[in-house]
Amino acid sequence: MTSQVIVKSPIDQATLRPLLEAAMRTQLRVIETGIRRTERRLHDFERQYNMSSEEFYHRLTQDQIEETLDTIEWAGEYQTWLRLQQQYETLLGARIAD
Repeated sequence: MTSQVIVKSPIDQATLRPLLEAAMRTQLRVIETGIRRTERRLHDFERQYNMSSEEFYHRLTQDQIEETLDTIEWAGEYQTWLRLQQQYETLLGARIAD
């Protein structure tokens, strides 16, 4: 599926396009930083509990793991990581049409 967003501006396209492209690149870097930080936190939990985040989350959602402050935090970090990955892939595939 292809989506299209129309940006209306009093600024001409030759000026606006580079600004939008730079904003998209900056946002990609922000998301990448968030992914790296989240991955470090996930890795800490994985080492502490000797389990991958994917396995942990599956077991948590199947009520096989007790909810504690740690597991709630771990689940939040994993959900954040999933959301950041999705945002990154979405923005990485976006292009400014001519």
